[in-house]
Order: sequence, then structure tokens, then C-alpha cells
Amino acid sequence: MSGTLDNFDHHNKSSAHVHDRAHVFHSWSAQALINPLPIAGAEGSWFWDYDDNRYLDFSSQLMNVNLGHQHPKLIAAIQEAAGRLCTIAPFHANADRSEAARLIIEVAPESMEKVFFTNGGAEANENAIRMARLHTGRHKVFAAHRSYHGATHGSIAMTGDPRRWPSEPSIPGIVRYFGPYPYRSSFHAETAEQECERALAHLEELLMFEGPQNVAAIILESVVGTNGILVPPDGYLAGVRSLCDRYGIVMIADEVMAGFGRCGEWFAIQHWDVAPDLICFAKGVNSGYVPLGGVVISEQIAATFEERVYPGGLTYSGHPLACASAVASINVFKEEGVLDAARSLGTDLIGPELAAMYERHPSIGEVRGLGAFWAVELVRNRETREMLVPYNASGADAKPMADIVAACREQGVWVFTHFNRVHIVPPCNASAEDVRIGLGAIDKALELADALVS
Repeated sequence: MSGTLDNFDHHNKSSAHVHDRAHVFHSWSAQALINPLPIAGAEGSWFWDYDDNRYLDFSSQLMNVNLGHQHPKLIAAIQEAAGRLCTIAPFHANADRSEAARLIIEVAPESMEKVFFTNGGAEANENAIRMARLHTGRHKVFAAHRSYHGATHGSIAMTGDPRRWPSEPSIPGIVRYFGPYPYRSSFHAETAEQECERALAHLEELLMFEGPQNVAAIILESVVGTNGILVPPDGYLAGVRSLCDRYGIVMIADEVMAGFGRCGEWFAIQHWDVAPDLICFAKGVNSGYVPLGGVVISEQIAATFEERVYPGGLTYSGHPLACASAVASINVFKEEGVLDAARSLGTDLIGPELAAMYERHPSIGEVRGLGAFWAVELVRNRETREMLVPYNASGADAKPMADIVAACREQGVWVFTHFNRVHIVPPCNASAEDVRIGLGAIDKALELADALVS
């Protein structure tokens, strides 16, 4: 049998690459058209390949390595937990799981009471809508265009981007709405205040047409992640909260990407002092060291299942190793001042540097973000706001963005892009020096975009 531990060399680039190409089926990919870079190791904000080429991780992998790679306290916590107890079924009580839940409730809004653990964000969103439907006895779920909620059957149905299309038809009852996006307003708004007012009016009108008595939940990303780093205007999230209260609808905040320091808060929605009924989390809770996600549940919804069975569960829900790493991670956030560090990155470094970049590059239509969560939106014309590449572009149409990514990687900086945007999402505790290196690479690469401006 090939590929056994006896003949596998962790230090061999050829082994990693050949076996990957032969046996690994990659997500979101045409298998014959990709050539994954074999990674040998990582530390802090950097990772490297088997040829000792170093890359600044300016995407935090998939916006999840909030504390950087190989944080010693997280590694130690996982090792110690493995020495105590590698796994235990979720129907038992476990000290690591209990402490992780306690710490999460401690930093969540005051109305929250319990945590249902999952293996990741998609499962968290799946369970959140199940809870909302059972709690309300209703079936419709409002989900936004320009959103991403995961790739499982229910979460992809709620997702508002083209990745949903191949999975349709999916679960019934999803109603699509437009969230605020002042730069490309669907409401012809001229100010952020108008955008907020009109987006809320649009949402309430849809509720009227769908029948609010039929609507179980409104799910939203507190700050939209993959689909644009769309920071809601002040008052919008409070307005959604008010609509949910008025009509008895569950408000679900998808904080999988925006939570745990990414926006300079434990949960991004706390930036606006709003408390949802359910919060979905994953990614930054333990920087993805071991798969972990969950739903933070309000007192009111938790009470629904006090004497009523909740019909959902996972074999690895609240896995001890994952929960031990979450405990360590939350303590690191507190001990090392990570929330303050993320806020400072945004206000003192990333925001001002991107503003200066905007002045230098006519290809930048807008920069926006919070904390360590930013996007640069690229256009061919600032007046018309024509996107640098078309919506959902692929192949030759997407080449300008692919060229920008390649130019950054040639400088040793690994960036994340989506459609016509470059995302700036370093680890929340990245050094100012590393962030400047990443911004400098993007600054240089944008000369390619400037050449296409009309």
C-alpha cells in the first residue's frame, strides 16, 4: 500500500505534492486545473513552502487564523488536553467544553445563556435556523444577497452569492433581501443615513409581503465578510433588532468571520451595542487549530428546549481538544490585549494607509473596514464605478484580479480576493511591520489595475 507512515516524509515536497494530486479532492475547484502549493510550516503571520519561500499570511488562511500560526499557548493547551482525554461523546459533561462555554458566554451580550457546539460555521448556521424555526413555529428565513453562510445544504441555501447556484433547488422557505451597501446602493441612496433608512424600509416591506407571522428568522453577517467587508451604517443593526422584536422574529448574527477580534470586538455586533437572539461563531474562536464552531443562544430560546428535546447533534460537538484550544485562545485574547491590537491596526495603520493608497491609485473605488477586516474595491472608472472584473467573473474575464494576486505572491504576500476586491485580513495580532509589508505589496500590485482605468 502506497502512502503509509513508513514511507511518508513530512519534509519531502514531492511526497506532499504527488499524494495530494493523486488522492486529495479539493473544495471549490476543478481538480485538474489546480496546483496547490505544498506548505511545510508556519509561525506567527508567516508560512513557508518546502523551498523555503516565505509568505506573509495576509488572508489569515480563510480569515480564521486570528492569533497567527503556532501560538505556543494554544499548542500547549491541545497537547495537555490530549494527555488528559482525546475525545468524549457530547452527551457527557467535560471540563474543557464547560469552560469554553462559560468563557464564550462571559464575553457575549448579556442576554446570552448557553452554547451549542458544532464543528464549524456552516453547521452553526444550520442549527441556528433549526432553533429559530422550532422556537417560533414558523418556516421562512430571510437571508441577504451578498452573503456567505457556509456550504452545507441549509447554509448554502441562505448564502447570497453564486456559489449557491449549483446546489439549487435547496431547502424551502429562504427569502432573499438586500442589505446596506452604500457604495453600490440598491436603494439609490446618496448618504449612509439614507442607505440605512431605505434598507430597513425595504426589509419591512418584504416582511409585509411574506407575512411576518410566517418568518422565523432574519440572518445576517454583522459585517459582511467574503462578499465585500460591508460595514453596516450606524443604526442598521439596531433597526433589524427592532423589526425582529416587533414581529417576534429571531435575529441571527453570523459572526463566523467577523467575530473573535476580527473587528476589534469579541463579536462585531457589539460595536453597535446590539444583542441578537443567536450568534453563530467558528474560525477565530480558536484560530482553526482544531475544528470548532457553535451557536450562542439567548435565555429566551434556550428556555424553549428546557423540557422539549432539541432534535440535533453531532458526534464531535464540543470536542475536548477543540474546546481546550478555545479556552486558551480566549485567555490569550485577554492576556495579550488582542482586541485593542486589532482596533489599533484598523484605526492607526490599515485605515490611514488605505486612505493614502486611494489617493495614489485611480483603480480604487472605495476602501472600507474595521479592526483587522478591510477591503479595497477596484474599479475601471471611479465615476461609473464599473467593476475591475465583472460580477462572478472567471477565466479571461477574471485575469486582472489573478494578475494582482500573482504580483503580491511574487513579493511574498498571500492575499485573498473575491470578484473585484482585495481583502486585507492579517492575523489580529500581526505586527505593524508585517502589516506594512503586506500593504506595500498590494500598493505595488495595484499599478496593474491602474493601467486598466479609463
